[in-house]
Amino acid sequence: MTISSDRREDSWERVLRVREEFPDIPREAVFKEDMLRLGIAFSADALREHAAYARKSYFIFSFDRLPLAEMDQRARLHAPEEIRMHGGPEGLAATVVSVRNNPASPYRVVAVGEEEGGGCRLELDGRPLAEVEFAPTPPYYGLSTADGVPLIETAPSIEWGYLLYLTVFRMCQYFGRDEECQFCDINHNFRQQREDERVYNAVKPVARMVEALRLIIDSGARAEAYTITGGSITGRLQGLEEADWYLRYAEAIEQAYPGRFIGKMVIQALPAAEVRRIRDTGIQIYHPNYEIWDKALFEAVCPGKSRYVGRDEWIERILAAAEIFPPWSVIPNFVAGIEMSRPHGFATEEEAWASTGEGLEFFMSRGVMPRFTVWCPEPYSVLGEGGNGPASLRYHVGMLKTWRSVKEKLGAPAPRGYGQPGLGRAVFSVSSFMDVIRDQAEEVGR
Repeated sequence: MTISSDRREDSWERVLRVREEFPDIPREAVFKEDMLRLGIAFSADALREHAAYARKSYFIFSFDRLPLAEMDQRARLHAPEEIRMHGGPEGLAATVVSVRNNPASPYRVVAVGEEEGGGCRLELDGRPLAEVEFAPTPPYYGLSTADGVPLIETAPSIEWGYLLYLTVFRMCQYFGRDEECQFCDINHNFRQQREDERVYNAVKPVARMVEALRLIIDSGARAEAYTITGGSITGRLQGLEEADWYLRYAEAIEQAYPGRFIGKMVIQALPAAEVRRIRDTGIQIYHPNYEIWDKALFEAVCPGKSRYVGRDEWIERILAAAEIFPPWSVIPNFVAGIEMSRPHGFATEEEAWASTGEGLEFFMSRGVMPRFTVWCPEPYSVLGEGGNGPASLRYHVGMLKTWRSVKEKLGAPAPRGYGQPGLGRAVFSVSSFMDVIRDQAEEVGR
């Protein structure tokens, strides 16, 4: 599988070159962005079958660089949800990274012999980089709801235990190449999880979710936030339109456990009347994910969203939501890297930075806080087919600089609902935007 054009050069040289160009971006963030775009390999000894750590739950997308059917059984069953690197030759601060399986990655986690202190080590092209911990097992993993469904399937934990990810609809009604977001593999991932004979439900009943959160609270888990999400509903699901479908979960959870968690909802950009209903349930943060700023790229990469809602209407709904929710509580996601994907994307990093930077400034100047996930070219997504590689490391690190520069220029706070900001404290694992925030004294709530 082709990883990207810059994979052919020495990985250390690539990292050092980017670090020299962006000396004000922490080196931890440079390594993290590189791992997110290239994935991580694991030695067989590093993945200990009976060791206590949180296994990868595949909470919504695959976030892998190859299909489960082509993956070594040990990696398929025992890869951790996240790793935390720290120390090593460069004395790295603790940094949490989401695991994206790729046996061809230059980043490899290996077991360390007892003579060296045991545990695991992260290597880059065979050179020691950092010590590694695997995500700890939440105290409720191993439990099941009354109907026998494991809690790891119902309410998996990510961000080092900070967030419960409640994917209540595991498919999307933007279906097929002409409607699916071209970077997304939600429907294909559902199929491969079922083919792998995992417990992986398309729809999770409301009562089960409420029971699951009770068990989680009783277990003493440290989770402070939850996200209700799932695929888009363009027609009806079980007789309900999108807002009504997802609102049932928020209403039930907030009635049962008012104020216990920071409630977040990731669904489409909806009309203002429906957004008010979301706010009134007790949901505190609304994520109407925008994905990509450029008009032509939005239409090419998000054909279903473009056809059913439209770019201009999507933007207007985001801005209307920012008048309904408190300032900075509307947080649309951008998928960092798809601006440079073939065949539609920009030819240079500079063009991509300028385009997305325009979108960042547009939203932040209006009290909206965009954030990122790093694009993973999953092989079952349209953009991931045929070896379409990720954007360059230079692009990703430059985009972190762009995001932080716009945030600081406009005096925007650190996003709430992501834990603490700053190097060595951030837990958001699928992008480094929280790691690069410089003022750790900023108010972020929890």
